[in-house]
Amino acid sequence: MLKVIARRIDQFINSQSAGGVLLALSALVALVISNSPWRSYYQQFLQIPGSVKMGADWLLLSKPMLIWINDLWMAVFFFLVGLEIKRELLNGELASLKQAMLPAVAALGGMAVPALIYAAINWGEPVGLRGWGIPMATDIAFALGLLVLLGSRVPTSLKVFLTAVAIIDDLGAILVIAFFYTDNLSPTMLLAAGLGALVLLGLNRARVMAVGPYVVVGLVIWVCVLKSGIHATLAGVITALAIPLADGKGGSPLERAEHALQPWVAFLVLPVFAFANAGVSLQGVTLATLTQTVPLGIAFGLLIGKPIGVFGASWLLIRLTDAQLPDQCRWSQFFGACVLCGVGFTMSLFIGSLAFEGADAAYEVQVKIGVLLGSLLSGAAGVALLLASRKAV
Repeated sequence: MLKVIARRIDQFINSQSAGGVLLALSALVALVISNSPWRSYYQQFLQIPGSVKMGADWLLLSKPMLIWINDLWMAVFFFLVGLEIKRELLNGELASLKQAMLPAVAALGGMAVPALIYAAINWGEPVGLRGWGIPMATDIAFALGLLVLLGSRVPTSLKVFLTAVAIIDDLGAILVIAFFYTDNLSPTMLLAAGLGALVLLGLNRARVMAVGPYVVVGLVIWVCVLKSGIHATLAGVITALAIPLADGKGGSPLERAEHALQPWVAFLVLPVFAFANAGVSLQGVTLATLTQTVPLGIAFGLLIGKPIGVFGASWLLIRLTDAQLPDQCRWSQFFGACVLCGVGFTMSLFIGSLAFEGADAAYEVQVKIGVLLGSLLSGAAGVALLLASRKAV
């Protein structure tokens, strides 16, 4: 059983690392195109209209490409996140209190400190303050990709720790989106979404093992959540949590769905999201732009807040309880991994798009600059620290 779990963890880590490379390339291509003579074509691509209509007035969804990607495309990513969270809580690294304590406390510290740093820098700026959730997240694909590229220089236990922290970070981001980046609620649509969730629960209780029925109901919930005022991607999490972990015959519908979906998310969903959201024109960007409160708060939150929060909370827990560092891991290596947690990219860009929705377009540029700068510096510093810790042996 332990060998099976270890093999699945390795498969997950490897898919995330390869996906991280493609994610980086997609972001780079978007940046290059956005600063080339073809940037107008890039913008036109993001504004391609798409509509879905059923009946006269029952369902009419009309959105540009960018919104379809951020609302529907990313719901698939959140569906996978929901599957990962449920598996880890029931049968993984978070299944017991002792296993979950260190990554959970580390993740909480890594969410709180960056948010506080961002808020302190943007205090007195009502619009800018809306982005306090942006530097809270860790991009699991990028961060794990960098760790895996270091190979045997990094113990496997540290990769597992970073995976657990990132998954808990994702859960925290989901809660932040649900409670703080939601407005104009529709009670009718919320009730409809709630009824859909009850149908999912009924399918689970009836021991329906096929994933298809859950997905069909999940799509209906997605429409209801979209029209309720809550961000539609949360429907993906709700649907995932209803899928059974075990079928009673030694199989796992949840794990089958997770393994089938991982390559699509790693090699298609996230790269497309990165391509659509990372493009930013650097024309007119100066040092003054970089020192505005929003990009400064994001970059400092990721580069400084993340390692302080993750490392500081972990250090306190280990000193005050019987918690221990990951196996065969030294403090210097552990700190390097904590710095890598500042690679926020995907989730940071996503929360940024929600935080300043409807605000001046200048904030969109500031968010992208802050996220790219903070993530790039965190990745470079984390890798340098991990390489230095290896040479110090």
